[in-house]
Order: sequence, then structure tokens, then C-alpha cells
Amino acid sequence: MPLPPSPSHAALDTDPQPATARHHGGLQADLAAMQAQTRQTHPAAPGTPRRQALGWLTGLAGLGSLSAWSLLGCGGGGDASTANGGSSNPSSLVTASDGNGGSCSTVPTETQGPYPADGSNSVSGSVVNALALSGIARSDIRTSVGSASGTAAGVPLTVRVRLVNVNANCAVLSGWAIYLWHCTRDGKYSLYSSGVTGENYLRGVQTTDSTGTATFLTIFPGCYSGRMPHIHFEAYRSLATATSASNKLLTSQMAFPVSACQDVYNNASGYSASIANLAQMSFATDNVFSDGYSTQLVTLTGDVSNGYVATITVALAV
Repeated sequence: MPLPPSPSHAALDTDPQPATARHHGGLQADLAAMQAQTRQTHPAAPGTPRRQALGWLTGLAGLGSLSAWSLLGCGGGGDASTANGGSSNPSSLVTASDGNGGSCSTVPTETQGPYPADGSNSVSGSVVNALALSGIARSDIRTSVGSASGTAAGVPLTVRVRLVNVNANCAVLSGWAIYLWHCTRDGKYSLYSSGVTGENYLRGVQTTDSTGTATFLTIFPGCYSGRMPHIHFEAYRSLATATSASNKLLTSQMAFPVSACQDVYNNASGYSASIANLAQMSFATDNVFSDGYSTQLVTLTGDVSNGYVATITVALAV
């Protein structure tokens, strides 16, 4: 008998700096209430798995507003949708040979969180879309563009994302576009979090070159409560289509080696809150990476004094 399909890899993020008020019951209370309702409606069914309950929450993203997430006690990060072109089940990831003794494997689709600024949600009734900003296509994403002028402080981090096609023996995907975003060193997301709603830094788009690589200059992200350090990204077929989430072919997240995170948080200024937050987390307890992160873990070189370089190969089945 074939095994039943695995639950979705999409899950909720949490952020300590919500732009909207928290529900007093918290996420656990909401999940418990949904499970109780399911048992009443389907008394023969066993308790609903945690990820299935989280999957129900993703349907609320159709409301298109952060107010839906605030009602669920989720201050930062929610799955608005599962993007096309990626696998949400780590066990179903596709691996191919590159013909030269190497290989590549697809990465799972992950939650975009409630702070994507890709036109898929809104704040106070206004759609938030950094992709429509003039100047958003840039390599250095540390400073805001347009009428905003703030600069995000932190340990320098160069991120190199290489796109390849698992359906073509890992051939490079040149001319594609990567939209990348992440939190500040103190766990805030520009355009959404309190205190930085007027900024749009730590967001940017780059086109992949002849080697399939898009390069960004940013800062090492902080660790906020409830999540392992991570960077969000979306893949688009071209810069011309990187204007709205409706055109994306993959949404996923990058993970970071714990030892490097500890080094940054313990030795660099501005990351003090991340020390305790990271100590309370692990990949096993993270609600995104707990079911596998091997293809999402960046290779990291460098140090606190000179900055870091993170590299990752992202394979798509296109």
C-alpha cells in the first residue's frame, strides 16, 4: 500500500517585532482550538498533526492582510501560499547528476512569512510591494532606496545564490532573478516591523549571471524568538517578471551553520538579543527546518572582523 503524502513543509514564522497587536491566546491556543473543532466535526479522526493545523492557517493568507495573522497571535511570519515549481516535501526532492561527477538537488518550498513585500499582502489596507520600487534591483541591499535613506547595521555578509536546473543535468539558469529579504540584526523586517516601516533595506533583486549566480551584499541576520537564523528568497524567470509574487517559481529559505551564528552573536555589537534567542532554538525545534534543511544550508566562510561569504546552489525543476 503506498504511503500517504507527507504534510506540507510550509509553516509559520514568529517575529518579536509585530506591526500589529498579538492575540492573547497565542499560537498554541489557536492550534488547540482548531484541533478540538476537528475532533468535534470528525470524531473518528485522530488528533490533527501540528503541520496540518499550520496548513489550515495558510488559507487565511487569502485575506491578504497582516490583520489575519495578528488574530492568530502570529507577530512575524506566516505562509501565504506554496509557490509553484518547488517541493514542499523534503523526501520528494529531486536529485540529478551534472555529468561531471557532481549532482544537484531541488530545495523545498518554504513559507514566505508575512513580511515578503512582494505584493501578496498588505498593511493597514495598502499592498506592500518592494518589487515595484525604483532601484530595488541592486546588489548592495543594506541601504534603503527611493525616498527612504536608512542603512541597516551589522556584520557584512555576501550572499551568492547559484540557480541550476535539475531537469537539465544541473545546467545553470542564467538571466533569472532572485528576490532576497531578511530581518535586521535585531530581528525587524523593513516595511513591516515597528520602527522600520519607513525603510526598505535588506530587500533586493539580482539577475543571475552566466554562471547562474546572483550576488548580494547585506548583513548577517539576527535571530529572533522562535526561529533559527534564516534568509528568505524567491526565484523568478527573469528580471522583467520579478514584479509580483504571482510570477514567482520558487519560495524558500536559507539556513546558517550554528557555530557561525554563535560567533557573530557573541562577538559583534548589536546582536545581543540573538544570543538568548538562538540558545533556545535548534533545527529540530524550528518550525520550518525541523523536517530537513540539508539543501538549504549555506556554505559559510569568513569571520566577524572581515565579514562572511555565504554560498548556496538552488536547483529548480524547470
